[in-house]
Amino acid sequence: MAEKTKNYRFALCIENRDCEDLEKRKIYQIVPDEDVEKEGYLRVIDESGEDYLYPQSYLIPLHLPREAEAALQLVE
Repeated sequence: MAEKTKNYRFALCIENRDCEDLEKRKIYQIVPDEDVEKEGYLRVIDESGEDYLYPQSYLIPLHLPREAEAALQLVE
């Protein structure tokens, strides 16, 4: 991704091949982790409620209004 995801807190899943804990068209919370982003992954809180690494190509970072981010926030 050209722009660092540390400015993003949420992402839309667009692919879930071989990933049982991601659902397409669902919004997930991103846990900032610059090291894994350099390797082409995002740390995401998935359906299991835990954070795991997924390919960046599986998710599109989203800009959301502050109110929407607050409503979707799982961890700080």
